[in-house]
Amino acid sequence: MPKTIAVIGALDTKGQDFAFLKAEIEARGCKALVIDFGVMGDPAFMPEVTRQQVAEAAGVEIMALIAAEDRGSAMRAMSEGVTEVVRRLYAEGEIDGVMSMGGGGGTSVATAAMRGLPVGFPKVMVSTLAGGDVSGFVGTSDIVMIPSVIDVNGVNRISRLIYSSAAGAICGMVSGEPARGDDKPLIAVTMFGNTTRAVNYAKPILEAAGYEVLVFHATGTGGRTMEALIADGMIAGVLDLTTTEWADQLLGGVLSAGSERLEAAGRMGIPQVVAPGCLDMCNFWERSTVVEKYANRLFYEWNANVTLMRTTADENAQLGLIFAEKLNAAQGATAVYIPTRGWSELDTEGKPFYDPEAIIAFTRALKANIRPDIPVIEVETDINDPQFAAVTANALLDFLRIEREKSSERG
Repeated sequence: MPKTIAVIGALDTKGQDFAFLKAEIEARGCKALVIDFGVMGDPAFMPEVTRQQVAEAAGVEIMALIAAEDRGSAMRAMSEGVTEVVRRLYAEGEIDGVMSMGGGGGTSVATAAMRGLPVGFPKVMVSTLAGGDVSGFVGTSDIVMIPSVIDVNGVNRISRLIYSSAAGAICGMVSGEPARGDDKPLIAVTMFGNTTRAVNYAKPILEAAGYEVLVFHATGTGGRTMEALIADGMIAGVLDLTTTEWADQLLGGVLSAGSERLEAAGRMGIPQVVAPGCLDMCNFWERSTVVEKYANRLFYEWNANVTLMRTTADENAQLGLIFAEKLNAAQGATAVYIPTRGWSELDTEGKPFYDPEAIIAFTRALKANIRPDIPVIEVETDINDPQFAAVTANALLDFLRIEREKSSERG
């Protein structure tokens, strides 16, 4: 049985390109299931899913979209329709991979559908935008972005090479069997350069207890990806040692994970142990990128491209309030552990970011506003001390053990 690849395209303006791509996919022994979202003119060939069907999946009529002559509204509607069609095909087991080609509009429509598919499901996007910042299109998914080099506008000696390679890529991805391993329950752990030692101490403790550990780098994308995987039900517990992304969210740094950070574990009711790792710093790129209002603050140049700004006691008090608000909504076992002697490699006695008053401000605000049943435990170490790693890792393991016992009793 040949593997089936959903091919998303605008067959009115890029029909020649997609006809070539369909032929390349089928020449490699796979089936191409073409989904047309074009609204400007008639399709160059008959797809498996027509533009009428795509519009209907979005709850609109294709003729109404054409008559309105509003490309923006049409693209939004067709994006919703394509996303629903692809979701349905995946749920019914009708497709084994998905790919598309396009400029800004096509990339936006196709990647919206791809982002709704799970991690590991093959996704390839050939795009005119692939050489730049594609974070808005990829999000937290695993879309493979291939630069089109030239515009997706006809088959020529350059585009033939790109399209053929992309067809080979998606066919190879769907044809290979994923590597099998000893699948264990997953624990998510957050890390930064300044908390690496803490994670390296905690990780073996969790693994020795029979868990597989996923380490997420707290760079904005890492936090968003972790939250997404938690929301997808893939994670059994969270050791959130590095919550620095909230400092960036509060102060306008470059590594924010958004205002929903610290929500998914609580919403899913899974055990979580949280620490204020690297809340002593807000991240900017090179020094010239720091906004004027922070000109007189304490900075540390981590490297030529990263500048760290020390957070103040007042800002840490605000973070304490935010953490209380987020964690108060938790439906599962939750605890906060605070290392009283520093939150990063730079925040220990004698180091440039050491500020005990900031730690006290955060702790007071957190304790004053958090639910009484959520413990806030102060540990007389810095965050990278092996003792702190052991205490927090074992606290999470205790939560997980209690959860397993409850599950056994229920069923």
